[in-house]
Amino acid sequence: MVRVRFAPSPTGYLHIGGARTALFNYLFARHHGGVFILRIEDTDRSRSTEEYIEAIIDGLRWLKLDWDEGPYRQTDRLEIYRSYAERLIGEGKAYRCYCTPEELEQRRQAAIQKGLTPRYDGRCREIKNPPQGRPSAIRFMMPEAGQTFVDDLIRGKVAYPNEMFDDFIIVRSDGTPTYNFVVVVDDVEMRVTHVIRGDDHLNNTPKQIHIYRALGVEPPRFAHLPMILGPDRTRLSKRHGATSVQAYREEGYLPDALVNYLARLGWSCGDQEIFSREELIEKFTLEGVSKSAAVFNPEKLLWLNSQYIMRTATEELVDLVLPFLKREGLLPDDRMPDRQWLQKAIESYKPRVKTLKEFATSMRYYFTEEVEFDEKAREKFLNEKYLPYLKDIKEGIEKMAEFTEEALEALFKEVVDRHQTKLKHVAQPVRVALTGGTASPGIFEVIYLIGRERTLRRLQRAIEVAEGK
Repeated sequence: MVRVRFAPSPTGYLHIGGARTALFNYLFARHHGGVFILRIEDTDRSRSTEEYIEAIIDGLRWLKLDWDEGPYRQTDRLEIYRSYAERLIGEGKAYRCYCTPEELEQRRQAAIQKGLTPRYDGRCREIKNPPQGRPSAIRFMMPEAGQTFVDDLIRGKVAYPNEMFDDFIIVRSDGTPTYNFVVVVDDVEMRVTHVIRGDDHLNNTPKQIHIYRALGVEPPRFAHLPMILGPDRTRLSKRHGATSVQAYREEGYLPDALVNYLARLGWSCGDQEIFSREELIEKFTLEGVSKSAAVFNPEKLLWLNSQYIMRTATEELVDLVLPFLKREGLLPDDRMPDRQWLQKAIESYKPRVKTLKEFATSMRYYFTEEVEFDEKAREKFLNEKYLPYLKDIKEGIEKMAEFTEEALEALFKEVVDRHQTKLKHVAQPVRVALTGGTASPGIFEVIYLIGRERTLRRLQRAIEVAEGK
């Protein structure tokens, strides 16, 4: 049975890199009919917060990366770690270290001055008379010679000379366990079979392999994912724009679009770009993961999100767009537009927007009483040249027996024929009058959605502007 885990440290919001790691673990587990475990690595109490824990869990739920076990929290498991540490001491595989931080720092500086790599010299390994009353840390006893091999499922076999590593601390003098120790204990306890994580953890792996073996357990299979770079080929960071899942959610990205994009960030399956979740689960394998760093392309993600918006039923989009309309102040809490009308309004912008937030900003004129004219559009279209068209359209709408898109289309054709002009010369000044700008969905649809009374008021205001009033 495949058992994998996503184990974030709650020192910030769910990062794009962390979300991809969670996704690859999720897909691997689902592909093999295995178990996906969520584990919160919160032993760094100075940086871990409840807010970040909740944000990470909320982000995973929004992405629909449902876990089978957990969330486990390491701070709830401290007694387990202490018992394993005592076991290693009892078996002669770890020992108490009484060196103070000040002593360690002095030796570190002395090594640097001599041009040596600072490392613990192992002086407490064979201590016969431990000092009384002095706090002690616990160090793991590393082999001093030979090599440790990491047989990575993505990178292949990587060799590390054991002389690189000193006897590292697994429990601090204040009793708190360290990262390299607790992750191994947790993986052993949770029977993890595969560790899929970022390649920034690769250099920790040799230490962890020795702890697994000291506990009498064969290490899991490792797969270290290549890092994610920004468009400038440097490590993805805030200077490249939004990097947290929460930020993309607030900007109006769809979770399935983000999942699709993250899946293709370092993994491929032929030339296919758009995958349903079922297809991702069916086709995902670690063999398809690249060894090279992936480059995050915001424009590609934006395009993909627009494709998912187009594929989403408009009825479903209504509920997704409503929170953004409220955030823009277009829908006070005590006012709700007719759902059928809102569905038609959203449908009109569906091919034009790339995020849910863009629906709200683009459709503003559907909700407001007045519009603000773009200065260039006002100068070009609200003037004496187009004044007759504005007046004729206003008069025609006032006389219209039935206010429908078909009747509006007939009216515009009549005005175009009367003035021996083109439709765009009539439609564009009307569009500016109604929306404030020169870009919108089809003019008949826009007029119908704005409604007869508001259309007439806006046309009257545009006529007055064209007359110089």
